[in-house]
Amino acid sequence: MELSQLIKERRSIHIYEDREVSLDLVKNLLDTAVWVPNHRMTQPWRFVIVHGEGRKRIAEIQSKGKAQDSTKAQEASLAFYNRMMDVPMYIAVVMKENPVISIREEDYASVSCIIQNFSLLSWEQGLGSVWKSYGFMYEAGYREALGIQPGEKVVGSIHVGYASQVPNAQPRTPASDLITVIDQA
Repeated sequence: MELSQLIKERRSIHIYEDREVSLDLVKNLLDTAVWVPNHRMTQPWRFVIVHGEGRKRIAEIQSKGKAQDSTKAQEASLAFYNRMMDVPMYIAVVMKENPVISIREEDYASVSCIIQNFSLLSWEQGLGSVWKSYGFMYEAGYREALGIQPGEKVVGSIHVGYASQVPNAQPRTPASDLITVIDQA
C-alpha cells in the first residue's frame, strides 16, 4: 500500500476482537516507529506495554479509583473495568521531560510522531489502534503501577488490537484552505 493511501485509510479503532496481539510484532513496530525527527537526538521516549493478565492490574487500579459508596458509582466502576479489559494491549508512551522548555516541546513533537508512525505501521500490519489521553494518567496509582518516574510524562496510551469495527472516515478541511503564502518583501 502506498503511504498516501495508508495515511488516508487508517482509522482510530475503539472496538476490538477478543484476540491476542503479538508482543514481538508490537516491539518490531516500535523499533521502526522511533525513526522520527528528533532535534538534538535526545530520544526521550520509552514504552510500557500492558497486555494479557497485566491489563487486570491497571483496570483494577483505575476502577477502584472510580468506585465510591453509591451503587451508580460502583456500576460505573465495573463498566470502566470491562472497557479496559476489552482492549487487548495498551502502550503507555512515556517521555522524559527536559527542564529546558524549548527542548521539551521539540521532544513532545517527536514522541507524537512516534505515536503516528506506530499507528500507520500497525494499520499496515492489520492492527487497529487509537491514541488516548486520560486524566488518570496523572494520578499517583497509575503512575506507580506503570513505573512512571518523577520528571516523566505519559504522552498517551495507545490501545492496540484487531479491529472489530472500522469507523467511516471523518471529513478533513483541505490544507489548501488553511495555507497562507508570503511571497513578497
